[in-house]
Amino acid sequence: MSVSVPAPDEGKLHARLTTPGGLRSGYVRFILRQVPPSTFPCPRNLMATSKAATVEAYLAELPEERRAVVSAVRDVVVRNLPEGYREAMAFGMISYGIPLERYPGTYNGQPLAYAAIAAQKNHCALYLMSVYTGEQQQAVRDAFAAAGKKLDMGKSCIRFRKLDDLPLEALGRIIAATPPEAFIAQYEATRQAGADA
Repeated sequence: MSVSVPAPDEGKLHARLTTPGGLRSGYVRFILRQVPPSTFPCPRNLMATSKAATVEAYLAELPEERRAVVSAVRDVVVRNLPEGYREAMAFGMISYGIPLERYPGTYNGQPLAYAAIAAQKNHCALYLMSVYTGEQQQAVRDAFAAAGKKLDMGKSCIRFRKLDDLPLEALGRIIAATPPEAFIAQYEATRQAGADA
């Protein structure tokens, strides 16, 4: 027997999944199986991926308006990036990390990512890995509050649509605040804490 469930809109599905004491898990699994992946609002469908091999190629493939925004944020990152990080394309976005020849001990065999910039399907994102594991998260919250700007933040990404959404000067200071040695120490402490848990 086959049952068809119309794809719910994002707000209704989210409300159903997060209502305490609401639906039984079997019903939720049933709903998720019935919604085609192309219509289900999950992160993998919102991620814009690029096969560009260079930063220049990545920027060239963006629409002009997004290219201007991503380029301006990139300028802030590059201007404030401590020495020892390297710009490259990784995971379909502009990435700034510690090269493997400097620190080969990453969990995935890739350079240790410190920051990244991406143009996603519905927004742009600035990924700051030091914010995820360190005290920098409060600095980001304070910077947005001081600038009177709304913070749209995931675990390590700041989502934005236009440059005016960001306190660029403060973000530059946050990017400049963690040299590679400090970020490696932060990364190793986080991994050790996870291993001890």
